Amino acid sequence: MHTIINPSHIDSRNRLADPASNAAFRQPNYDCREHADAVKLVVYVPGVDATGVEIEARGADLVITAHKAHFVRVNWSALHLEGAQRDYRLRLRLGAGIDFRGMQAEIQDGVLTVTLPKRIAAHGSSRLRRVA
Repeated sequence: MHTIINPSHIDSRNRLADPASNAAFRQPNYDCREHADAVKLVVYVPGVDATGVEIEARGADLVITAHKAHFVRVNWSALHLEGAQRDYRLRLRLGAGIDFRGMQAEIQDGVLTVTLPKRIAAHGSSRLRRVA
């Protein structure tokens, strides 16, 4: 017999989010790669076109919301497909080293590619100090 065990404590980050809005979305599969000058994020959102994508930077976080085109068929009947037809939302904490203003995004065949350039560090602000 399968048993589902729910956590007994609620994370403080989840208390701030609206639980009703989180139930309307599901997290897409994604791949995040760091390069020397940028971070490349590939998000798989099948059924979404360019008009349904919203990308928002909130401080050090990146929030991607992708809305599917919802079609109601003539011969519609409930088949418990509500979970598969939910829109996508991805929240990532990328940190302060990302230049969100230089972000570039493109979508093709349900694959969203986001390129986030890194901020250029000033020469005098290195973290390593020479002590001896």
